[in-house]
Amino acid sequence: MSKITNDTFLKAAKGEDTKHVPLWYMRQAGRSQPEYRALKEKYSLFEITHQPEICAYVTKLPVDQYNVDAAILYKDIMTPLPAIGVDVEIKTGIGPVISNPIHSLRDVEALGQIQPKDDVPYVLDTIKLLTTEQLSVPLIGFAGAPFTLASYMIEGGPSKNYNKTKAFMYAEPKAWFALMDKLGTMTIAYVKAQIEAGVSAIQIFDSWVGALNVADYRHFIKPIMHRIFTELRGEGVPLIMFGVGASHLALEWNDLPIDVVGLDWRLPISQAREMGINKTVQGNLDPAILLAPWEVIEDRTREILDQGMKQPGYIFNLGHGVFPEVKPETLKRLATFVHEYSMK
Repeated sequence: MSKITNDTFLKAAKGEDTKHVPLWYMRQAGRSQPEYRALKEKYSLFEITHQPEICAYVTKLPVDQYNVDAAILYKDIMTPLPAIGVDVEIKTGIGPVISNPIHSLRDVEALGQIQPKDDVPYVLDTIKLLTTEQLSVPLIGFAGAPFTLASYMIEGGPSKNYNKTKAFMYAEPKAWFALMDKLGTMTIAYVKAQIEAGVSAIQIFDSWVGALNVADYRHFIKPIMHRIFTELRGEGVPLIMFGVGASHLALEWNDLPIDVVGLDWRLPISQAREMGINKTVQGNLDPAILLAPWEVIEDRTREILDQGMKQPGYIFNLGHGVFPEVKPETLKRLATFVHEYSMK
């Protein structure tokens, strides 16, 4: 039976004092690791996530290699969508492509409901394998937020400006709120199943919601996010909110019943605190910095740590995911620096 022996991440998420600043990296498992690239020569992403032993190996690898304070489950935000009737394929070099995009209220009403134990048993089996046998650090589960999922479902794939999504939101409000409700219900069921299987925390990725202004976020998005987090609140695990290019929404997130506000690299932690962010903060080194000389990485990291450490409730992370070009030894060296510097 595996037992968490390093709970620094969980303490920080709750705003408690810690001996050192905990850290983990978004996309720490995956493309930057040679072991993962070797696996990808044999298996697709779909095949890896559907085989619990391989998926658990990929999830645990950065914990062993980098000495991070948490693992994040290796999977994709698209994982639950096929269960509700979305025909999605992850295409190399493109991303998620959906062959039956949403055009109308009728399309929304045709979506089904997820039964996690029947529809995504491989996800739950991977979690159980990691948390009962392999990990000594907390495992973070995750899900995509309704806006980000809806953007793929309406656009049919990745988008640069989300014009179709916004047009649908403005022109078809009844259908939009019905879609938010369906995706919210799916997210709650999916996340609760992850928690029941053994994850110690949850991060909700609203990757593309920064495309909206504050007024539209409050009207079209915040109600479903409030419902999701309110229903997850009783599960007793820390809840993290994160999006990219969404600094203008940070105070809106601070209002939600969450524990941790994740920041990308655009908003300094000191400024977030001055704005009134009073929850635990996670972030926020620009991942591009990891391709710079070590002296630059160290200087920027020290600056971020100095801001984050001014009060309890700080988790070091990147402002988005690790790039494939980043060297594993850089991530290991950075983890060592964060731990040693924050213990002084």
